[in-house]
Parts: sequence; C-alpha cells; structure tokens
Amino acid sequence: MLDPDRGLSLTIARVVQRLQGSSLHSQLERQARVSLHKPEIKLESLKEDIKDFLKTSGWEKKLQNAVYSELNVFPTPCHPAAPPEHIKEPLAYMRKAQGSWEKRILKSLNSMCTELNIPLAQKRPVNEQKELLNKWNEMGTDEPDLSLFRPVYAPKDFLEVLMNLRNPNYENGEQPSFKNHLGLIQVPLKVKDIPELKEDFSELGLNIGQLGIDDSAQVPPEFFENEHVHVGQKVLAEQDSAAAQQYVRQGCPTALRADLWALILNISNQPEDILYYEQLKSNVIQHDLLVDSLIYKDVKLTASNDDYYFVFEDYLYQVLLCFSRDTSVLEHFTYSSATPPKSYIRGKLGMEEYAVFYPPNGVIPFHGFSMYVAPLCFLYHEPSKLYQIFREMYVRFFFRLHSISSHPSGIVSLCLLFETLLQTHLPQLFYHLREIGAQPLRISFKWMVRAFSGYLATDQLLLLWDRILGYNSLEILAVLAAAVFAFRAVNLMEVTSLAAAEAVLADLSTLKVMPLLQIFLFATVT
Repeated sequence: MLDPDRGLSLTIARVVQRLQGSSLHSQLERQARVSLHKPEIKLESLKEDIKDFLKTSGWEKKLQNAVYSELNVFPTPCHPAAPPEHIKEPLAYMRKAQGSWEKRILKSLNSMCTELNIPLAQKRPVNEQKELLNKWNEMGTDEPDLSLFRPVYAPKDFLEVLMNLRNPNYENGEQPSFKNHLGLIQVPLKVKDIPELKEDFSELGLNIGQLGIDDSAQVPPEFFENEHVHVGQKVLAEQDSAAAQQYVRQGCPTALRADLWALILNISNQPEDILYYEQLKSNVIQHDLLVDSLIYKDVKLTASNDDYYFVFEDYLYQVLLCFSRDTSVLEHFTYSSATPPKSYIRGKLGMEEYAVFYPPNGVIPFHGFSMYVAPLCFLYHEPSKLYQIFREMYVRFFFRLHSISSHPSGIVSLCLLFETLLQTHLPQLFYHLREIGAQPLRISFKWMVRAFSGYLATDQLLLLWDRILGYNSLEILAVLAAAVFAFRAVNLMEVTSLAAAEAVLADLSTLKVMPLLQIFLFATVT
C-alpha cells in the first residue's frame, strides 16, 4: 500500500515532469524573462517579485488549470514497485480479456483488408491530394462506394464479450458475495448503491437549483437561471478550471457552455494548436488509410441519418480523419487497459524496428464512433477547437466506453451498476424482463456505449454531458439508463418479448434527463 505522503510526492513529480515538456512551460519561462525588464522587479526580492508578476498577469491561473487538468486525467500513482501493466489495469483477467478482444478486432480488420485487396495505408496520388484539399469543407457531397466495407464491430458484439467475462479465482461460478446477481455481467466488481450515489451526486438533490428542471418548489426557475448565468459569467472571468467544473454540476447555460467546457478541459486553441491541427489535416491529404473508409461508412450509417446531426457531416469527417492521424492520442494508453495495434512494413513481420502503430492514434473506429463528436458540433464551429475538445473528451472519458477494465467509469462497471440498481430497486421489473428473455442490459448497452448520443434530444444530451464533466465520471450514464427503465416500468411490465420491450424504449427523444435522474436518485426508497 502506498502511504499518502509518498503518493503525493509521486503525483507532484509526475505533474512537474509532464508540464516541463509542455508549451506552457516555455511560455512561463519567456514571461519570467520579460518581467526582468520591468521596474517593479527588484534584484533583492527577485523570486517573490516574479511570482507576483506571474500572478497578476494571469499566468499563475493558467498553471493552476494545467495542474488541475493533469490531476483529472491521470490516475493516482501506483506503488513504485508495481509493473506498468498494473497502471493500465490491475486485474490480470481483465487485461487478458482486453488482449483477446483486440486480437479479434485486428483479425476482422485484416480479413477485410485481404478480402478487398486494399492496403492498410498508401500515399495518395498528387491529383487525388489536390481534389481532397479542394473539397475539404464539403466532403459530405462525396459518395464513395462503401458497400464492401463493414464496421469492424458493433456494440452488440462487444456486449457478447462482456457477458462471457469471468473471474478465474472463483470455481464453478461460485462467487459468494455475488451469487444473487442475476444480470448478464458476471464479474464481482464493487459498484455504488443509491446512498453512495446520492452522496456523490449531492448537487442533483431535489432542493438544489438545476438547469434542465422546468419547475422547482424551492426557487422559481427563471430566478435560478438568471442568478446561475451571472455566476457562470464570473467563473469565466476568473478562468478557474476547478470552479468551472463545480459550477457545471448544476448545468450550463446554453450561451456559456462552449467556453465553460473548454475551460474545464483546459483547451485554449493557441496558434500552435491551430498549426498542429493543420499538420494533421496535411497528413490526411497526403495518405489514404483503410480506417478512412470505416470513418466514412460510420458517418453515413449514423450521423448522416440523424435529424439533429446530419448537417454536421463535413465537420465529422474533418475531425475523425485528423483524429486517426494524431499520435498524441497514444499517450492515453498509459492509463487505458487497451494497447494500440501494431502493423509491420511489408515483408518485415515480427521485426519490432519495422513496427508502426496502426492507425497512428491507436484507435480503431467502431459502429457509432462518430456519435461521440456529433453533439460537440453544436457548440464549436471552428474546426481546430472542435477537434481539440473532442480529443480531450475522448482521452478523458469516451475511451472507457469501448475497452474492458475494472475502472469505476469503465463500461464493465457501468453495466454492473445499471443491472444492480435495477435488480435492487425495481426487482419485479428486472425479474419480469429476465423471464421473457429481455435482459435489460441488452437494450441499455447501446445507450451507455454511445454516452446516449443519438438517443436523447441534443439539449438533454448536453445537460447530461455537463454532469459527466462536472463529476469527472461516467457513472451517471448507468444511473440514467436505470432511471429510463423506472420511468417506463408500467409499460415494460406488460410486454412479453424482447422486441416489445425494445419498442417501448425505442424513442428517448422526448425524455427530460434531470427530472428522471432526480426522481430515481432522490425519490427512490432505500
């Protein structure tokens, strides 16, 4: 066990090491040098005077936000003697299951590559490069023949893998603390109960003002909203990431949401960020990857057919094609249970010096992947900023929804939390659906894997994502999924098949997220 003082010193050392290689570090150095020429900087109190200058000029706040961002993204340090794979995932059987799943994905990708006789990557001919550059902002008008391409996997394939997960330390499926769980997920992970969730999500309480609630017994909604906007403007003026994160737990006013999310994620869209995005764009123009066709296919199958998102088709291509080339995304694999796939130069199979990550960001898109980007298009219209926000959302949250791990925000824990909440608080409904072959998770899994994108109305989805950012957790997805079943419980008790249950839950676009969450968490008898 790592003692707190040792853990703190390791955290500080890691944050310092990471910031030393950042552009912020060089900017701070430059500003400190500039300050030396100012008359108020005295030699006898040099250190304190420079600190005061950095504080008054806003650089101290930028440093605080950078530190806060690091603490939010990276896990708490393990014991120094712990092997690197324990940082990725502490449970060996989870690591093994993730490894097997990755092999299956690669097999699917390679077989498609062989069947279609298409290389994984190739340089585009010059005329094709020019053509792509000219139509960069209208790629949606392109209609390539994608009939032979298929998604590498869909959420239902992933669910089948999770259903077969077992902890080998228990023989004959006998897991004493877990034997009463009758859901599809059969691994003994600790998940929270309603009292713990109430404590964690206390700001969602019935007596606390919320954006997304039309009426409140405590405060008239228009009064709360006006006051909340005023506080939000103050938070933005202060440029404090931690304050912004606390603030959005009660929801973001529409006009402030884009700036508040960028502040929480520590995205400022500096000139060097715009240049980096342009370099990624240049990589897309120059090289054609097999995953490009998978991205095209996914956008055509999902967002292009969505009433809310079809207008953003061009943005989705731009962001996702650039994302596939972004090697900075590889960094998240240090704390993800997943491992980036490798490809070898032709004829050099198995020789590590000829190995490259494929795709360059290490992430193979699956059916529905583009829906992680689509809602963000409502908030950000500048491609480089939209790109940075999505990348940060992905490496903080979304990667956990399609990798096998024991993390509390990982998809396995979310599935288990959902099933446990239903089984504990709606036992009749749970047993009824189970008996008719309509296990609730078979219906809700696709909602959670997509973080409800494409299922809720956009205004409601953004209110939900406010809380994901505010609590730095995806657990609210499982709570909402259970709340939806609770809301439709009367209708669901009358169905007699999986198809009928799916029909009852087919349209979530009229649901109001915040009342559902409040009623389920704070009006449920525990």
